[in-house]
Formats: sequence, C-alpha cells, structure tokens
Amino acid sequence: MKNNSTTSDIVIVLIEDDAIIRESFQFLLNEAEGYNVKAVFADAESALKNVVGLNPDVILLDIQLPGLSGLQALPKLKTLVPDTAIIILSVNELQDTVFEALSKGASGYLTKNTPPQKILEAINEVMLGGGPMSAHIARMVVNSFQRSNESPLTKRETEILEQIANGKTRGKIADEFFIDLETVKSHLKNIYSKLDVHSKADAIKTAKMNKFI
Repeated sequence: MKNNSTTSDIVIVLIEDDAIIRESFQFLLNEAEGYNVKAVFADAESALKNVVGLNPDVILLDIQLPGLSGLQALPKLKTLVPDTAIIILSVNELQDTVFEALSKGASGYLTKNTPPQKILEAINEVMLGGGPMSAHIARMVVNSFQRSNESPLTKRETEILEQIANGKTRGKIADEFFIDLETVKSHLKNIYSKLDVHSKADAIKTAKMNKFI
C-alpha cells in the first residue's frame, strides 16, 4: 500500500458516472505510488463547479455522462483549468468521437479496457507533454491521415464501412450512429454500388486496397 500523498504526487480528478468503474479507478490510482485522486464526480456539472479549487494536473473524463456529456464539458473544463491535461477514458471508439475530443483539447484518448499499468503510464506520459492513446485509437488517427483523397464514399459511408470492417453488426452500427437499420442498409447499398462490389468482404477488401478506409 502506498504512503500518504505528498506534494509531488500527480493530482487527478476523475469524472465517471458508473460507480463501480469510478471506485475501481480511484482505488487503482490511489494505491499506486505518486498519484493522488483528489476528487471524483459522477457528472460533468459537479466537476465544473469544483474543478478550479482542486487545481488538478490531470482529469480522466468519461464521454457518456448524465446531463452534460464529456465532449460538451471538455472545452468548458479547458477554459476553467487550461493547464490541466485531460485524458478521455471511454468505451466509445467511433472515429468522429475521437477526433472531436482531440479537437476540443483532449490530451489523450484511452478505452476503458486499457490495462491498469497502461493508464498509469499514460498519466505520466501526458505530464511530460505526450499524447497517450490506446493502440487501435492511435492506428485510427494515423490511418485517417494516410487515407486517399480519391474516395468516392461520403464521410458517413466511410464511417459505416469502417465499423463493418471492425466486425460491428448493422444493428450495432444503427444504435451507435443513432440511425435506423434501413438507413444503414441504404448506405451499404450505396457503398457496394460505388465500389462495384457485391459483398461485405469485397467492399472491405476494395476499400482497404485503395486506402478509402
């Protein structure tokens, strides 16, 4: 068990609505040497009211929160504590969400299944000016810059095909994009037509070969 916190500890604020996850991360960080979880919040509104007085070094921020979402809270937090590094810790792996978080000032993006030691390393990395990301999130970011500008697919068609390539079902995609199943099917029909293919496997193969995804 670690000693009592010291002034040299990295001061952390955790914003997470799931009590079990919140308590697990709090225990993990407080038991590790050199980390001090100064406060935990179940919603962004409470954090925004108190964060200035806490003066955290790092904020671990969930995206799917009750009331104000993590993405909505992010720029507000950056305004209140501009020198604080904010790491997103979420189950959401959609490209649009990742890029929106980074564009709004997130210093890193980790998924909640990240091993505990990697979370500690990410906090240290961000304190040194780095931008820690889960491996597949980092690949997504790199691939987006490598993607061909010649793609015939729209942004939404590209997103859907990426999700298909990642093994998501049409129903799951419909839920995550807040669209109905028929809309997903319509997008897939357009994708097949534009890529001149007749199957999911061929669509993925053609898109990857041409760097459309």
